[in-house]
Amino acid sequence: MNVGFIGTGNMGRTLVEAFIRSGKLKPSDIIINNRTRSKADRLAETHPGLRIADNSRELVRETPLFFLCIKPGEFRPVLDEIRETVRSEQIAVSITSPVMIRDLEEWLPAKVAKIIPSINHAVLAGNSLFVPGNRLTADDQQMLWNLFSAISQPLRIEEEHTRIASDLASCSPAFFAQLLESLANTAVKETGIPQSSALSLVNQMTQGLARLLAEGGFTLQSLQERVAVPGGITREGLDLLNKEVSPVFHELIQLTHAKYDHDVKKVKHSLGHTAKKNM
Repeated sequence: MNVGFIGTGNMGRTLVEAFIRSGKLKPSDIIINNRTRSKADRLAETHPGLRIADNSRELVRETPLFFLCIKPGEFRPVLDEIRETVRSEQIAVSITSPVMIRDLEEWLPAKVAKIIPSINHAVLAGNSLFVPGNRLTADDQQMLWNLFSAISQPLRIEEEHTRIASDLASCSPAFFAQLLESLANTAVKETGIPQSSALSLVNQMTQGLARLLAEGGFTLQSLQERVAVPGGITREGLDLLNKEVSPVFHELIQLTHAKYDHDVKKVKHSLGHTAKKNM
């Protein structure tokens, strides 16, 4: 089965390479198109056999399943381009959280789903967030679930929880990478430990933490309890983090939701205005 990817930016490329790495798709199964042709060329050079469509319409004509791996502001021109080419038996998957399934179903005759990926898929890990549209059959849903099971652990969510689930599954790797980098850099400034040593310690700790949670039988809570003995240094550190860092996460979630609401309104205005003109 040919699978198309409209958009080969950071996440589009991650998906393409994850599916190839997992063996679920061969390069020859994949057709891509990108607004900046050079990005598509580089991806095709890395994976011989991968095909590049000259435009999005050509890609849609040749694929029963295609992914919209584009930014919210790019949906209107892309949908304008492909809507007359899309067929009712096709499946269109958006990976962009602020674009609502109902709006896509008004624009396209295809069966629609929203699946939010994560950078973790690059190592065939993490959750993919699965929101099926109303037209998907049970077989369609199973096919998509099986596809993403090769690169992730799919998790079905309600569309109203897309933002918070994305914060936890998709944004958190960057959030925690920054926190860990800050921890290492602060250690360097406060103690003079070589930066290479500090970063190595943090990286190895992170890998071990992941294994403890995945293979060691620990939960987040039980791990804290095991390390933080009463009256010890770790307990004092945890008390400080609970006091000073926890409020930051409240602000973080409020910020991401405010940005999400803003993007949803912008997309709805763009798509809703054009959809009414074409009804």
